[in-house]
Amino acid sequence: MSRRFEDRMFLALIAGATLLFLWLIATFFDAILWAVVAAIIFAPLQRALMRWRPDHPNSMAVLSLLTLIAVVIIPLMILSSFLLQEAALLYQGIQTGKIDFTQYFDQIRHALPRWARLQLNRVGWGNLDGVREQLGSLLSSSFQTLAAHALSLGQRAASFLLSLTVMLYLSYFMMRDGPRLSSMVIGAVPLHPARRVALAEKFAAVVRATIKGNMVVAVVQGALGGAIFWALGIGGALLWGVLMAFLSLIPAVGTGLVWVPVAIYLFASGAVVKGGILVFCGFFVIGLVDNFLRPILVGRDTRMPDYMVLISTLGGLELFGMSGLIVGPVIAAFFLSVWEIFITDRARLSAPAVREEEVKP
Repeated sequence: MSRRFEDRMFLALIAGATLLFLWLIATFFDAILWAVVAAIIFAPLQRALMRWRPDHPNSMAVLSLLTLIAVVIIPLMILSSFLLQEAALLYQGIQTGKIDFTQYFDQIRHALPRWARLQLNRVGWGNLDGVREQLGSLLSSSFQTLAAHALSLGQRAASFLLSLTVMLYLSYFMMRDGPRLSSMVIGAVPLHPARRVALAEKFAAVVRATIKGNMVVAVVQGALGGAIFWALGIGGALLWGVLMAFLSLIPAVGTGLVWVPVAIYLFASGAVVKGGILVFCGFFVIGLVDNFLRPILVGRDTRMPDYMVLISTLGGLELFGMSGLIVGPVIAAFFLSVWEIFITDRARLSAPAVREEEVKP
């Protein structure tokens, strides 16, 4: 039996064992993913703690984990509780008629100038009764769906707590053993050492910058949007803020999908001052956060193009659900890293040949 055949069989055995293990842990995919994300985000804190107490890796990992719980987990739980309460109140208002979309449409239609109403009649939109009923039915059914999901989440509380426990447990070991684990993974990649190191460095930089930039910008824009809505007395400020945080992942127009329609309603209903304040804050407070904060967090060299962020985020959401917010940009970062290294290698290898042709008579 040849040595080459034995090597191929061993590689097949490695591939089979890896696929079998991935199938085994697929149930905890989300928990593992968020543990890796937590370890990446809190790696600078862990390194700082290790410089302070290099002989106590376990204790320093516990401190990092407690920081994660205090800064991320507990605030998210409190926010989720308030969010569910506000969604329930909003749904109850729709059901009891306190929130009347017919009234909102009437206010907008009567506030429009005469030429605008004539234009609506010309295009067949003068009678909005059917549109109002459809929109009210759509929103009502949407809140019913959200309520059903909330009930489902309540019924699956044990599964959620198990996933959360697994995530925190893995986060501890990834924070403690992060450098050693990453070195093992990099060393096992069957590539030329130079390409392996370049790929690992570029991939880590892009992933860390993308995750940090997207998450922090989303939180800041959502918090600012919710605070502005609350200050202007707009109902459901917490819901709007959370929605703006999610939509901020869509480049350029994300948060505008929320505050622009609300500003139009404020102008049409006669609240011109509030509408003007919302437009000003939308452009010069919420909108400029992305332009100023993201380059600081991400950097110009590691920032992915906006179109790549958009398609990777939407594709990730479609394939992986909420975890796609991370998985999509990570896959895109891996794609960009591989091709950048390939293009760099091609340019370096072709440069001598080009110079030789230039010196030929």
